[in-house]
Amino acid sequence: MQSSTEAVLGLDVAKLKVDVCLRLPGGKVRSKVIANSKAGFEELLAWLAKHQAGPVHVCLEATGAYWEELAEFLSDAGHPVSVVNPARVKAYGTALGARSKTDAADARLIAEFCATQRPDLWQPAPPAVRVLRALVARRQALIDLRTEEGNRLQVAHASVKASIQAVLGALEEQIRAIEQQIRQHIDDDPTLKSQRDLLDSVPGLGEASIPTLLGHYGGPARFGSSKQAVAYAGVDVRHYESGSSVHGRPRLSKRGNSKLRRALYMPAVVSMRLTGWGKAFAARLAAAGKPKMVIIGALMRKLVEMAYAILKSGQPFDPNRHSA
Repeated sequence: MQSSTEAVLGLDVAKLKVDVCLRLPGGKVRSKVIANSKAGFEELLAWLAKHQAGPVHVCLEATGAYWEELAEFLSDAGHPVSVVNPARVKAYGTALGARSKTDAADARLIAEFCATQRPDLWQPAPPAVRVLRALVARRQALIDLRTEEGNRLQVAHASVKASIQAVLGALEEQIRAIEQQIRQHIDDDPTLKSQRDLLDSVPGLGEASIPTLLGHYGGPARFGSSKQAVAYAGVDVRHYESGSSVHGRPRLSKRGNSKLRRALYMPAVVSMRLTGWGKAFAARLAAAGKPKMVIIGALMRKLVEMAYAILKSGQPFDPNRHSA
C-alpha cells in the first residue's frame, strides 16, 4: 500500500459507539473508540488535535441511520468527509485478502481505502434542510405509531379500548402540530419555499411527499447529475447478467435511502392512476410487457429525475419536457 501525504480518518459507526482509525502521513496508525454521541464527537476532535492531525480526510460507510450526525459534525468542524458505499470497502478488503472481521479492523480498512482510493467528497445538507428532514422523520414516526394503535384497536378487549382511543387522539394532535411546523419551517426559508412551489407543479406530488423530497434534495444542489440523485434514493436499476446463460430480472438496487423510497411509492401509484403523464408513461411500459411493480419502480425513478431537473433548472413542471 502506498504511503499517503494526507492524514485520513476511518470510522466504523455503530448505534452506540464508533471505532476510529487515524492514519497519519507516512502510514502510522492510531486507534480509538468513542461514543456515538455529541460528547463522543467532541472527544474525537480533542483527540485529533492532540495528534496534531489538522484537517483530516474522513471516510465512513453509508450504513443505517447512525453515520449522518457524525458526518455533519465533522464537516461543520472543517474536515473533508467522504461517505462511501459499504460494498466498495468490502470489495477493497477482499482484494487485499483481509481476513479479520472486527469493528477495529473495519475502521482500519476504511482508513486504508480512503488513503489509497481517494473517494469523492460528500456534501452535507444545509442546516435548514437538516431541520426539515428531522421534522419529516418525526411525522412519519408518529404516523407509524398511529397505524400500530389503530390495528390494536380493532382486536382490543373492551377494557382497553378507551386507553387506545386516547392515545390515538393524542397522536392525531401531534401529527397536526408537526405538519403545521413543517409548513411553517418551509415558509420561513426562502429557498425551501421556492423549491416547494416548484415541486408542487408536478402532478402526483403533494403535501406528504414534497417535504420528504426537500429534506433530501432541497437547498443548494448536492448531486452532480440525476443519475446520482436516483442512486441516492436506491431507485436505480440493478442488472444481473453473465455470459449467455444468466439473465436475471432487472430490479431496483435498494442501496439508497429507504425513507425516500417509501415516500416515493404512493406518488408513483397516484401518478400511474390519476395523472396524464403517469398514465402515458405506464402505458408505454405495459405495452412493452413490463409487470405492474416494475412500472411503479420506474415511476419512482422518473419522479426523482423530474424533481432533480426541476430544482436544478428552477423551472416548473412541463409535460412536454419532463414526461417525455
